[in-house]
Amino acid sequence: MTATLGGFVLGTPDPPALADFYRALLGWEEAERDPEWVRLNAPGQERPSLGFQLETDHTPPVWPQRPGSQQMQGHLDLQVLDLEAETERARALGATLEAHQPQKDVRVMRDPHGHPFCLFLPGA
Repeated sequence: MTATLGGFVLGTPDPPALADFYRALLGWEEAERDPEWVRLNAPGQERPSLGFQLETDHTPPVWPQRPGSQQMQGHLDLQVLDLEAETERARALGATLEAHQPQKDVRVMRDPHGHPFCLFLPGA
């Protein structure tokens, strides 16, 4: 049997709040929710999902990475058609734009709980 990606999970001190941010950003639907766990699905799809689990001692990673600091172990890449408009929409929802931007057609951002994510144009 071949493994398939069932979902990606982010640790956070407030799963419902972070799920609400990504639900608004992605337009995904809530599949389940309680104070310690929330799962979102793309409309009409069950998998892959995006989950949010309680992590009371969550420490956001440092960007760009530096030795001796909390390292980024994963991030979401979100493809958009209008980079500037989607960057501003993400900011209006509570995201922040990182000062260090390594590529022209990519925007490194942080969600409200400090997880890095990238917005990128097709072909970037």
